[in-house]
Amino acid sequence: MILAIALAAVTPAIAQDAPLADVQLSDPAKEAQAKALMETIRCVECQGQAIADSNADIAANMRSLIRQRIKAGESPAQVRAWLIQRYGDYITYDPPLGGATWPLWAAPVVLLLVGIAIARSSFRRKR
Repeated sequence: MILAIALAAVTPAIAQDAPLADVQLSDPAKEAQAKALMETIRCVECQGQAIADSNADIAANMRSLIRQRIKAGESPAQVRAWLIQRYGDYITYDPPLGGATWPLWAAPVVLLLVGIAIARSSFRRKR
């Protein structure tokens, strides 16, 4: 029983690994930059959710890292580049055009052209 009470008392302290995860920066401009960046970074655990909205521990750590780096004077572009270098292009909702991501950018155009071709052949058959 004593062990359970001791663990319950220590658990909140352990959960505070990310000190700036949910604490706003004192400078409103820097906080706005941090929040805007958090909206564009995908949670690596949730995958479909931005770290700004995720309750996952990794998202809290990422929010804390973003706030720490912006508080230290880094620009959002520098922090974004660091996150992409650390976690890969997948974490951004707007991946850069490159060798591995060109299918993501080409797919909508190809699908649109295929749709136009199908519609065009369908209209020709009706005439």
